[in-house]
Amino acid sequence: MSNLYKEITVNGLWKQNPGVVQLLGLCPTLAVTTTAVNGLSLGLATALVMAASNGAVSPVRRFIPSEIRVPVFILVIAALVTVIDLSINAFAHPLHKVLGIFIPLIVVNCIVLARVESFAAKNSPVPSILDGFMMGIGLTLVLGLLGGMREIIGKGTLFTGLDLAFGPAAKQFVLTIIPDYHGFLLAVLPPGAFLGLGTLIALRNWVEIRKASKTNISTPQLKPALDH
Repeated sequence: MSNLYKEITVNGLWKQNPGVVQLLGLCPTLAVTTTAVNGLSLGLATALVMAASNGAVSPVRRFIPSEIRVPVFILVIAALVTVIDLSINAFAHPLHKVLGIFIPLIVVNCIVLARVESFAAKNSPVPSILDGFMMGIGLTLVLGLLGGMREIIGKGTLFTGLDLAFGPAAKQFVLTIIPDYHGFLLAVLPPGAFLGLGTLIALRNWVEIRKASKTNISTPQLKPALDH
């Protein structure tokens, strides 16, 4: 069982990462990641929805007719997204205004429905909850990295907008990475999102290629014995 949980964790964070491997949910990935705080906030909201959706669908999967499973899954996801949306609106209203329509759009995010359909509908609740959460955390890491890259290059700062989530006192934690920086507008515009995501995908692929080449070197091929 521990091997199963380990495999689920590795798949969510690296092997099947939704942001840089499966390339699902690109609309919020590209639109919201103007800052690290925005990306992390939407990513964590998505992770909570995915974990809750998988946990809600898995126990009742045998009682849902296959003909109506997708509408039922979407109904469950929509109810959970509504809870998250209203919670953010109540406790972090400025952040809710920044994220805007992208919180309700979690309902139709391909990642959420894909994990409910491909994993939660076929597995028990605990692995399903872990799968949803780890896939969401994997997406959160991509959103946070992409948002951080764009924010540093575009504004020279990091964690701008932290006060939107934690109040005015959190402004002291905003980091100025490049002093007296006049900004690079392209980084915070949509083309910057495409370039940044492409860079992350390239880095991930480069790491995998390096790992594969080292594995091939460390395990030399055995030469067939010559007949005498």
